[in-house]
Amino acid sequence: MFYYVLKYVLLGPLLRLLFRPRIEGLEHVPDTGAAIVAGNHLSFSDHFLMPAILKRRITFLAKAEYFTGPGLKGRLTAFFFRSAGQIPVDRSGKEAGQAAIREGLGVLNKGELLGIYPEGTRSHDGRLYKGKVGVAAMALKAGVPVVPCAMIGTFEAQPPGQKIPSLRPITIRFGEALDFSRYEGMENEKAALRAVTDEIMYSILELSGQEYVDRYASVVKAEEQEAAKAEKKGQKEKKGLN
Repeated sequence: MFYYVLKYVLLGPLLRLLFRPRIEGLEHVPDTGAAIVAGNHLSFSDHFLMPAILKRRITFLAKAEYFTGPGLKGRLTAFFFRSAGQIPVDRSGKEAGQAAIREGLGVLNKGELLGIYPEGTRSHDGRLYKGKVGVAAMALKAGVPVVPCAMIGTFEAQPPGQKIPSLRPITIRFGEALDFSRYEGMENEKAALRAVTDEIMYSILELSGQEYVDRYASVVKAEEQEAAKAEKKGQKEKKGLN
């Protein structure tokens, strides 16, 4: 119930008024039935801008940290995310991927719309990274179409570390639904899962026009953080010698 209060009364009208997002290809999102909307993930704002403009309710898989904060603030944050149509998924441990697939299939089996970011995390530099195969596993196991989506301008409006978004033009662009029925019965084959995922990512790339990196965002981000730490340590040591 509160989802629709947020969408039509509180948050939705405010987002549409402030950002005046340009919507393209909305007709590609099915009016009924289960489907996956797979998009690039550039900003914290993405979680709320897409649901604000869709006609249907959409449920996103979100990292569990949004739901486990301490104290009153943590409880309010968890309530807000649940009300906004987010499902917590623990991204740590060996079973993280399977847990996300189970939660996603639960949404799809009810004939609902599932939102997912195949990159698995927000892009830290605005580029599009290699997709994880969970989106393919869900699409093949549930036998549902995948609608590619590109968020354009949200990275500039709210890059990592910026709490309050800037008012900039935003475009939300949907592509034609992708049918993977030709892979029926192949949901446990690694080659099929990678082929489906790569096709989804290529469709997102065509819509967004981003630079593509054929590596996982989490790996690149970790490497850059380690390099920054090493450089900082080297500077301190050099300063100590002087």
